Amino acid sequence: MTKNKIYDIAIVGGGLAGLALAIQSAKAGYDVILFEKETYPFHKVCGEYVSMESWDFIESLGLQLKTLNLPLITKLNITAPNGKMIETNLLLGGFGISRYLLDNDLFKIAKMLGVQVQQSTKVDDVTFDNNIFSVTTSLHNIQAKIVAGSFGKRSNLDIKWNRNFAIKKRNKLNNYIGIKYHVQTNLPSNLISLHNFKNGYCGISKIEDNKYCLCYLTTAKQLKQNNNSIKLLEENILYKNKALKSIFENATFLFEQPCTIAQISFDKKETVANHILMLGDAAGMITPLCGNGMSMALHSSKIAFKQIELFLESKITRNKMEFAYQKEWENAFSNRMYAGRIIQNFFGKTWVTNLFIQCMEPFNKTISWLVKQTHGTPF
Repeated sequence: MTKNKIYDIAIVGGGLAGLALAIQSAKAGYDVILFEKETYPFHKVCGEYVSMESWDFIESLGLQLKTLNLPLITKLNITAPNGKMIETNLLLGGFGISRYLLDNDLFKIAKMLGVQVQQSTKVDDVTFDNNIFSVTTSLHNIQAKIVAGSFGKRSNLDIKWNRNFAIKKRNKLNNYIGIKYHVQTNLPSNLISLHNFKNGYCGISKIEDNKYCLCYLTTAKQLKQNNNSIKLLEENILYKNKALKSIFENATFLFEQPCTIAQISFDKKETVANHILMLGDAAGMITPLCGNGMSMALHSSKIAFKQIELFLESKITRNKMEFAYQKEWENAFSNRMYAGRIIQNFFGKTWVTNLFIQCMEPFNKTISWLVKQTHGTPF
């Protein structure tokens, strides 16, 4: 790093949104630095299903998805805790790919384009003064004209900045846990399944290399009630759904330990905080039933870059950039997030989920319509 250099863009967090923003910015000729606390490649808790709305955008970043022989997903089935099932075609469809592969490939593209990627580097603070940001890490400080936050669902910075969702008393919206495995099993490669259980749901779908991603969400309270044992939680709660029990008992688990995340919050968040543009999960309450958080994260990077470029070209002021980003973010995602939260209300309580699945069973077109409300269009 050059001493006293001011970067055009600094990005905190190297997930999908951060990497995608870095690549777009580097392609446009800007000086970009990205901070990631982990070292690539690494696993993340994620459903690892990407809707087709993102396909062209990902390829425009330089990743040739068509060469990866990824499973294409065209069907969805949903089971209730009592075993009732509904199935529908996915009108847009999607594909399966692990974050381990996708993030690492995007990281390689960013590096090739000249993005300065600081791995294993935790950002301690970001301050804004005299129209310039100062980014403080344990190793060094840098300055930048723009800072974007792509640090996921919860970070040390959320606490430090007293973001509303991070300092709220724990409640049913802000104290979830996520558990993810990679498994080998025998399920249709074109199917994504959502299996419901008491106070949670589990998704499973195929990814690359004949593996499947199995990822579930439940409350921290329910884990505590099972002696904080993931194994007991699965045996006592998840296994009551016969479809889930069959998967767990017959699959080959490829991780020694599951990938986990705690204190997940679905409370509302600001899309701009302290003049920092927030991307992906850092920007909003992306519930698992909003259609596809991975696509929304990628799309948010495209929305942000459009406004960042206008600002760096001195075509708009910082205030106009921030306002326009907030407005476009709302236009792109607010309806599908609202639909996702409405649908989520039908899952979690056992009797409600059982009744919902039973009532929806004869109405395939209605199910397809509901699913459509949670998906976007190609961007």
